[in-house]
Amino acid sequence: MQRANFNPKSPIAIVPRMQSGNLTLAPLLDMIAAQAGEADSNRSVSPQVISELKSNDIMRFTAAESLGGLDQSCTRVGQELEAIAAACSSTAWCLWNHLSTFHFFCGLLGPKHAGFLGDIVSKHEWVCFPAGASTAVMGSQANQEISLQGKAAFGSGARYGEWAGVAFMHEDDQAPSFSMVNLSQSGVDIDRNWFAMSLRASATDTVLYEGARIPASRRVEFPFMYRVPFRDPGRPMIAHRYREDWVGLSDMWLGAIAVGLTQAALDDVTEGIKGRVAIMGVKVAERPTVHVNLGQAQARINAARDTIFAALAETDVRIDIQKIPDETDYLRQLSASMNALQQCEDAMRLLLRVMGGNGLREGPAFERRFRDLQAMPLHINAHQDRVSEQLGRHLLGLPTENPF
Repeated sequence: MQRANFNPKSPIAIVPRMQSGNLTLAPLLDMIAAQAGEADSNRSVSPQVISELKSNDIMRFTAAESLGGLDQSCTRVGQELEAIAAACSSTAWCLWNHLSTFHFFCGLLGPKHAGFLGDIVSKHEWVCFPAGASTAVMGSQANQEISLQGKAAFGSGARYGEWAGVAFMHEDDQAPSFSMVNLSQSGVDIDRNWFAMSLRASATDTVLYEGARIPASRRVEFPFMYRVPFRDPGRPMIAHRYREDWVGLSDMWLGAIAVGLTQAALDDVTEGIKGRVAIMGVKVAERPTVHVNLGQAQARINAARDTIFAALAETDVRIDIQKIPDETDYLRQLSASMNALQQCEDAMRLLLRVMGGNGLREGPAFERRFRDLQAMPLHINAHQDRVSEQLGRHLLGLPTENPF
């Protein structure tokens, strides 16, 4: 595993840039990039790309070695997602959901269900977690099975996956339960209702349960503010890495996706304007304001990348020394992502200024990337309003209130 160079006497971590040829996803990047435009138009990632991803070891990155996984560092996951986002951000978004939610499911299900999780890992199966706004699922038990009824929203990658995590209310229980559902069974339907302008092929659809069944033995508690019980040293965990909150990790990895997407947009813009001629025959590449805006955009992307990978490196060190994270660590992860996303937003607006009307007419790849970025700072996990409020409360010694 690649780790950051970390000096325990200094808070600064140096993360070396990964050469693209050394990435696990390297053999697939050209194929992923080639289908990005069509995926955006068709609102679905190429079946060949999904098949190749499922055959790739990237699927096992966040699985512990005891599950047959690669137990890769958080930094390495970020580097892979940064690269795939430059090729196709919808594909990166789906893979990000798989890697992040599998981490979470391991924390929830725990050692008792290690065999079940290990089987998913060995088969390179895809997981997702539809649990967004408007989700409402009920479970009723008969003998040794639980029947599910209801809908689960925002299931990114569900149409590509084999398994979904499900949070549901079980009969008369006052607290929710959790399990995992096989998506190929009867009683499961996927409503392809993601019609947003951003991440069109992310398949952020709604999963409908109409009698889908799960073994009663696979039902576990879904604790409120689950990051807190995960920090309890008395709680058995499959591996120490799963004590890290999945929202914090997913936020940092989302920041890496934004960096990869925005850097790719800048690279395309820079290359595209070299031969462009503006009104009155002025060469665009010789205009001082173009230089200023490009320089500012690259500086913001650099700052976003440094912010994200410093926070990822700190997390890797904490996992290596088996230090249990606390609320400050969690909020550090969220705020690093929030800041990186803001930097990428600013950079993209500067690039839009450089492109101008004529550039937009000629540059559909830029338009797609610009649209895709808009969804990232709006994600509830990394939303500026939510993160800033909780960080402010923490600084004042008030308890944080966000359940995730």
